[in-house]
Amino acid sequence: MSTATSSTPKAVVEVGAAELHGPGVVFCPNPKMPLWSNHPRVYLDVASTGEARCAYCGTVYRLKAGETLHGHH
Repeated sequence: MSTATSSTPKAVVEVGAAELHGPGVVFCPNPKMPLWSNHPRVYLDVASTGEARCAYCGTVYRLKAGETLHGHH
């Protein structure tokens, strides 16, 4: 039986620029996650580095390749 380490994401969700809220953030859990796996909603900054990891469930949110963010550097 293998166990996940802190460097192995539970899941990777690729998001487009149009899916980001406010200043380039996504929230987790996302609407596609099953209700049984819910945790408190957290906002993750994807705009700064191109990806962010949820501290609760380990899901990684990554900006899709080739996506550009308007108003962000």
